[in-house]
Amino acid sequence: MTDASASASPAPRSADVPLADRRAEDVPAHWLLARLGKKVLRPGGRQLTTRLVGMLPLAGADVVELAPGLGLTARMLVNAHPRSYVGVEEDADAAAIAADAVGDAGAITVGNAKSTGLDSASCDVVLNEAMLTMNTNRSKGEILDEVARILRPGGCYAVHELSLVPDDIPAATAEDVRLSLVRSQKVNTRPLTTSEWRALFEAHGMRVEKIVHAPMRLLHFRRLLADEGVRGTLRIAGNYLRDADVRRRVNTMRASFRRNERHIAAIAIIASKP
Repeated sequence: MTDASASASPAPRSADVPLADRRAEDVPAHWLLARLGKKVLRPGGRQLTTRLVGMLPLAGADVVELAPGLGLTARMLVNAHPRSYVGVEEDADAAAIAADAVGDAGAITVGNAKSTGLDSASCDVVLNEAMLTMNTNRSKGEILDEVARILRPGGCYAVHELSLVPDDIPAATAEDVRLSLVRSQKVNTRPLTTSEWRALFEAHGMRVEKIVHAPMRLLHFRRLLADEGVRGTLRIAGNYLRDADVRRRVNTMRASFRRNERHIAAIAIIASKP
């Protein structure tokens, strides 16, 4: 989710992250982890985001990021020297954090991924991470339609999301996994299998060009070290130990991830608009 320079930047204070005043048992998982000081909030971690961004034609491009969150991927994108960068973030508090991250190198607007307010055929690259997964299938389609509208012909759409595995996972097992994730994350988590993701993109006029998978190990100690560094991991551990309510909630999330580990993975997809 971030490069070395982003990893060295300070994490937002817990009081600054979205929903900071909400009880730990009620806040969506990604904002709870941000409250702890975690900066890399994507299913495949820093490594998969770095790989995904590295495959995109960003130099000289007009780039749009949907739901930039804490703005760490946004910094990676502007560091690749696009012609322009615009982030569209629904949460006003998160938009302020992302705006600080990109500074004068880009712009952050408050808006909805299903209705960005951007001109038709106005960008070359659209990227979002861990956002489609948290939408219903109908909303996923509406977002894809909006992406297709704002992309120029030949432009590309890149996502980093959560996937169900294997591709032939029984329907009952898939539903059990989804319900477990919804309960632990407090968001409407609806991952798809790889073939379902592909079919969704194609149904909305996108041609899938590349798919990459990675393990989903968001709360594994080795992933924490890789994503946050030693200092960041120690900061997260300290905050975790100081707050019993947060600790209980994180333990519930970790138990859900581990219970479903063989059926969830990170997925990165690059698709193009014909």
